[in-house]
Amino acid sequence: QKVSVEVLDHLEHLALVDFRDLEGVERLQKAIQFADQLHEVNTDGVEPMDSVLEDRCLYLREDDVTEGNCTKELMENAREKVEEYFVAPPGNIPLLKLEERETFLPGS
Repeated sequence: QKVSVEVLDHLEHLALVDFRDLEGVERLQKAIQFADQLHEVNTDGVEPMDSVLEDRCLYLREDDVTEGNCTKELMENAREKVEEYFVAPPGNIPLLKLEERETFLPGS
């Protein structure tokens, strides 16, 4: 199943992912092909579940703090930081409008 330019544009905006190269488009198409196998499964009469473990009683363990006071070591893992805070990737990255972008979809 081929991905249309409009679907690709919609997915880019939802996921904040840029599929401007052929490899990204091919990976997306392979993922869709893999997921399409689910349409072949007969789910008639199967009730939806909240969890695959819903028939079991899940117990919470005690949360015992055994180590701590390691802020300096943790902050060494940060790619970017401001003062003593991790800097997360920015959200809502603006993407160019569909007509302003080059696409790598065959036949587009």
